[in-house]
Amino acid sequence: MTTTTQKEESTPSWYIIHAYSGQEERVKKNLDLRIETMDMKDKIFQVIVPTEEEIEIKDGQRKSVPRKVFPGYIMVQMKMDDQAWHVVRNTPGVTGFVSAEDESDKRAKPVPLDDAEAQNILNQMQDSKPRVRLGYTKGQAVRITDGPFVDFMGTVEEVYSDRAKVRVLVSFFGRETPVELDYLQIERT
Repeated sequence: MTTTTQKEESTPSWYIIHAYSGQEERVKKNLDLRIETMDMKDKIFQVIVPTEEEIEIKDGQRKSVPRKVFPGYIMVQMKMDDQAWHVVRNTPGVTGFVSAEDESDKRAKPVPLDDAEAQNILNQMQDSKPRVRLGYTKGQAVRITDGPFVDFMGTVEEVYSDRAKVRVLVSFFGRETPVELDYLQIERT
């Protein structure tokens, strides 16, 4: 049995682990269960899949959905020692730690995140304003579904994702006129 030559840290640090993309929640659940059953709460403190809220507009409906900030990666706050490393590393779905090769023994050693980096990620997750994901791009043909220009066809000229609006060029009376519309007032053609 090989063991790492890492000395136990006195304060917990954040580490990043690799997981199969799309399996992050399952790996988190497995790791939480292993922490509980192997009585590792005093060494492994938090397991987080970094996500942020995103507003998705689909079929004229706004829907809040969580989006992974770093697909395939999970944050773990822990005091690194051989036992804690073994519990995390041997959790089903974990493919390894983000690590660096140690010059003295040529083995990969997990590298903790800087406190500022970890705090940055955690703050990004707690950002109170969800991002809006549209799916509309400049030059895309759309049909207006609501308002005074209902059933007119147009082309997206500009997207204002911060305001959930688009400027659409609508052709009437032989000229193109820009019209600012809410995302819910248009659909793709």
